[in-house]
This record gives sequence, structure tokens and C-alpha cells, in this order.
Amino acid sequence: MSKKIESVNYGLEKIFDGAQDFLPLLGTDYVELYVGNAKQAAHFYKSAFGFQSLAYKGLETGSKDTVSYVLVQDKIRLVLTSPLNSKSKVNDHIVKHGDGVKVIALWVEDARAAYEETTKRGAKSFLEPTVEKDENGEVVKAGIYTYGETVHMFVERKNFKGTFLPGYTNWESDFKPEPVGLKFIDHMVGNVGWNEMNTWVKWYEDVMGFVNFLSFDDKQIHTEYSALMSKVMSNGNGRIKFPINEPAEGIKKSQIEEYLDFYEGPGVQHIAVSTDDIIKTVSDLRARGVEFLSVPPDEYYRAVPGRLEEFSHELREDLERLKSLGIMVDADEEGYLLQIFTKPVQDRPTLFFEIIQRMGAKGFGAGNFKALFESIEREQALRGTLDKS
Repeated sequence: MSKKIESVNYGLEKIFDGAQDFLPLLGTDYVELYVGNAKQAAHFYKSAFGFQSLAYKGLETGSKDTVSYVLVQDKIRLVLTSPLNSKSKVNDHIVKHGDGVKVIALWVEDARAAYEETTKRGAKSFLEPTVEKDENGEVVKAGIYTYGETVHMFVERKNFKGTFLPGYTNWESDFKPEPVGLKFIDHMVGNVGWNEMNTWVKWYEDVMGFVNFLSFDDKQIHTEYSALMSKVMSNGNGRIKFPINEPAEGIKKSQIEEYLDFYEGPGVQHIAVSTDDIIKTVSDLRARGVEFLSVPPDEYYRAVPGRLEEFSHELREDLERLKSLGIMVDADEEGYLLQIFTKPVQDRPTLFFEIIQRMGAKGFGAGNFKALFESIEREQALRGTLDKS
């Protein structure tokens, strides 16, 4: 199945050849989660995932409505924000959705131009271009809505020398757990409602100039009980990738349907973070209490050598060690990848993380879909959410 699905042209420079990338993106600036208790969530991400303290904004800095803790690990920045009163819009968001991703901030050279280009193409405004200043310089921010209540924030920081953003102070902490080797955000996946995937694919094409460079339908992504459809969107330089999922009809309730039920609408399903040594990273995460989906069956790992040979690749890692940790393997023409998925990181079965190590592969683990979704279905069965009500 891998070869058939993954045999696509991943050369985004060829897709964009001759076309102007009207929205040049330099990378992911930060991801902001709205959470019920930012102080405790920050301790979790530090102790469990190895993030470090970076910056803080709260009552002590003059913020009367919200408090935010900023965490960092290599190129990944997480912002955890909680309301300080019942009147805050952040509070409304948490009551409806629970803990989840609100803002996907994109690093740009010109935030005003990014806002102008996207809004004139139909984007709904979240924040008009705003200049924030302090003694370290200025940052220009502007935001637009994407699916659900999720926001893309354009961040221009070329004239800022501070730690994070104006209004934040350095966050010093005596608790400095060792990082676990997380490097950068590889991709972020959004779940949208029934028959909405193509609408949002077109939105990313028209509004942000992205391309759909990889697609999967319910004939490729299915188990005995459920199915989904997915399309992967990428910007011009390939630094930003947003797969978009929608449910498909099945005998039982799919993971996408479960997400939409508990998140109460579209939103970010998972954040995929890269590592250079997935065996060490996952071993460290497990030792710190991070829970992963159940290990695929023996027959899955017996098939791995053959799947790699199909593309003339040789596995460098010890297969038995990968099996003991539940790490999955997939391959395409360019190489192979190693990946594993956490269980949801909050009580609602919504947001989770993917740990991924790319050994040349440009795909998204199509050959792992069946094993992955069967594992997710086992979790759904335990939660009592697999059967349609």
C-alpha cells in the first residue's frame, strides 16, 4: 500500500515553479494553547516533555485578564494561556473546547503584507496589524481565522531583540529538566467536519497560496470499522505543512467524529514534532510518564523488512527495540520514517502529539495508517466512544 499511495512528487519547488509565493513563511513562530490551568500545564510539559522555561506574562507584568507561560525546546515554542476571570473570551473557548490549540503563529518578514494578502483573498480577520513595543524593540502581529476558532497569527519580529514578545518577562525557574531531543514542528493536523475538507483545501489554496501535494481517501485510510479522508497542504518553501482530515462513513464512529464530538467543532488534532533519535526520545518520554498508543501486533513488525526492501531501503535501527517501544516504520521512494503517537494529553480525547524521525522520507506514514487507527479504535472502545450513538 505504501508504494501506491506515497509515489507522488514531493518536489514543492517544482509545483511552485514559475508561480509567485505571495505569502512567504519563514517557519512556525509559536503554538498557543488555551488551557484551564497554565501554571500546572507548564509543569506537565516541562517534566514530561522536557520543555524549558522561557517567558511569562501575567498579573506581575500588567496582564489583568490572562496569564501565559512560554516554553521552549530547540526551535519549538509553546505558549500556554489561561483566563484570570470568568469574563475572558479565553474562558469561553475552554468551556466549549477544553484544552487545545488556539493560535498557530507563523513567522513572516512582513506581517502587514501577509494580513493584506490573505484578507483580500477572503480570510476572516482575527487581529488587524498591531505593533507591540517595549525596551527590546517592536513586533508586528496580525491574525486571521482558519477552520473552527483556530487562528493563524502572522508575527514579524525583525525589529525585536527580546526573549519572546513585548509584554513578556524572562521566566527563570530552578526546575530545569533535561530536554528529550524534540527539534521542531514537522506538521500540524486539523480535523474538520463532514464534507468540509475540500472547502478548507480550497481556502488554503486561495487564501494562503498553499498546494495540496498529497491526498488519501477512505479506500486508503480505513479499518474494519471506520474511515477518514485527508489532504496535505504545504506552503511554497515546504516549511509549513497542514494535513486536513474529515470523517468518512463507517460501521462505527471514526477518531475524527470522536474528536469533533468532544472538541465541539473543528480544530487541531495533533502536533507532530521532529527528533533525530526517536528511540532515545520515546524512551525518555515513557520514563517521564508520557502515555503512547498501544504497540502494533507482531505481524506488523514482521512485515517491516519487506516494506523497506520494496523501496531498496535498509533499516538502521534495531527492529526489536522499535517494537518494544511501539515505534512504527514506513517508507517511500526518498527513504523511511519512524513515528509514534501519544494518547490525548488532556481528559477530552482531542489533542495529542506525534513524535517523528525522518530518514529521508517525505510522506506521512501511509503504510502505518491501518495499524495506527486500529490502535486508536482500541482506545475508543475503552472510552465507550467507538459505537455510533
